[in-house]
Amino acid sequence: MPNNANQSFLRRPVVRWGALIVLVVIAAVLPLVLPEIANDTIARIGVFAVAVLGLNVVMGYGGQVSLGQIFFLGLGAYVTAYGATHDWNIVFTFVLALLLPAVIGLLVALAAARLGGLAIAMVTIALPIIGLPLAKRLSDWTGGSQGLSSRFSDAPEWTGLYNDQWKLYLVLVIGAVTFVLVRNFVRGKFGRALAIVKENEAVASSMGISPYWYKVLAFTIASLVGGVSGFLYMAVVQYTSPETLAFHHSITLVASMVIGGAATMTGSVLGGVYYVFVPMLTNAIDPNLTAALQGAILLIVLFVLPGGLVSLPRRIAALRRRPSGQAPPGGASLAPDPDPEPAPTTTQNER
Repeated sequence: MPNNANQSFLRRPVVRWGALIVLVVIAAVLPLVLPEIANDTIARIGVFAVAVLGLNVVMGYGGQVSLGQIFFLGLGAYVTAYGATHDWNIVFTFVLALLLPAVIGLLVALAAARLGGLAIAMVTIALPIIGLPLAKRLSDWTGGSQGLSSRFSDAPEWTGLYNDQWKLYLVLVIGAVTFVLVRNFVRGKFGRALAIVKENEAVASSMGISPYWYKVLAFTIASLVGGVSGFLYMAVVQYTSPETLAFHHSITLVASMVIGGAATMTGSVLGGVYYVFVPMLTNAIDPNLTAALQGAILLIVLFVLPGGLVSLPRRIAALRRRPSGQAPPGGASLAPDPDPEPAPTTTQNER
């Protein structure tokens, strides 16, 4: 009974709006009081939280296998770097950094969306594998192996801000807008139809929903969001090279999504935290064992929290409600938790 009362209280509009206002105030004040290293670290987390969000659209919500998301981040970063070094209008550069990955993602999806399982996985794997040598060969646009650098995101003088503060504000604003738009998208008609496609394509077809076109749209949105993360990556890191497109970064993005929590907004943020901090931690322990340690962390999280870190509060609450000494029925301790952000059902006329 108390739990139901607490849930009812938290769902009140006044409470939600109050929490949102507090969150905005904290986000506005935090960059001004934190040291430079903290601002840079949070900005990097924001960059990769957006990258994981894009992957979540196609894998978490769409149920498709995508192992090439890092390609779209790298492409967005290269477009941004090229535009900044050639003194393009920054708004035009930003739009192009979104549209070019989206167009390429659309073309790939049109060819690959009819495939499934290992076939579509192999298509997406090819993106970073091809992209890395191309970035080295197209040196007139990419700077070759040396890469490109740009300081377009330094703080304007009229702001009175330090560079680290300005960059963090850029990430917070653009990242927040991206998260809100994607959240509305996956919770609207598109998200409801995509959930049915993910669950059962035959049922979706019988309801008048085209699995093919919803897969194409999900992949295109993920590519566009990847372009957003690429722009933010260039704004924060201010340097990109072929190494940005390396395939192992794409695998780390997938691990970040799984550990944070698939098909959740909060899980994407936690995935960004994982992407930034865990490699630093494993390198500090032993650089030669980085891959092995990250693999062990992934296995432990999947074994203990199949729903990802986002399911930890529910697991703790379930353990508290269970009488002491009573084993969870049917091995419930290892079963995935319900999705913290369940997608509502759709109607037959929604396409």
